[in-house]
Amino acid sequence: MVLGSGLGSLVDRMEVDSSVPFAKAGLPASGVPGHQGEFVLGSFAGREVIVMRGRVHLYEGHDAKAVTAGIRWMAENGIEGVVLTNAAGSLAPDLPPGSWMRIDDQLNLTGTSPLEGGPNFVDMSEIYDACWRQQITDVAAARKLELGAGVYAGLRGPQYETPAEIRMLRSLGATAVGMSTVLEAIQAKALGLRVVGLSCLTNFAAGMPQAVLDHGDVVETGRAAAAGMLEVLSDWLGGQGG
Repeated sequence: MVLGSGLGSLVDRMEVDSSVPFAKAGLPASGVPGHQGEFVLGSFAGREVIVMRGRVHLYEGHDAKAVTAGIRWMAENGIEGVVLTNAAGSLAPDLPPGSWMRIDDQLNLTGTSPLEGGPNFVDMSEIYDACWRQQITDVAAARKLELGAGVYAGLRGPQYETPAEIRMLRSLGATAVGMSTVLEAIQAKALGLRVVGLSCLTNFAAGMPQAVLDHGDVVETGRAAAAGMLEVLSDWLGGQGG
């Protein structure tokens, strides 16, 4: 699992065996509040997991290879699938701050790829595993957690988008926008891993009514919304997930 801004509390529910700081695994350290920058190994809901507590980003000055090094490290250590979570801005009036969205597809608008450097022509027709998406949707419904679904647009950042950029993204079919995840999903797919993505919608995007764009609010909204999704992930992993 990769935990985005404000979602690190999942680790508190793990049976932890060990932790590895990013630096010791050969990754850049994360410099963003809400991203602790370590791998945590142990079990959650009775399943062996590696949790990437935080991530690094293009906007911190890293390239696509460095941003996705954590996915490769986890794959080298035996994972078969990955749950990618993030904090994102909502472009949909019916998905307000504090709600969750299942990522069905993505727009990579970062201008780069972790697969650069060779003819790595990987099929991206279905990055996000259809079976896992349905399973999580069913578990969320049983938990009475409303789970939206849509397209995640990944941009480079670090500035938030302008209202004109949000109008452009909406015309391209985006439902949510953020500064992570898309490169990790590409790397995971290229490695043959199963992928599921979940966005915690922490704010409305620029130009929308009641839009508030502040990283502190993003982290706090993520923390407040985390509890319901932790229950869903626990039920999924402990039951039919996999």
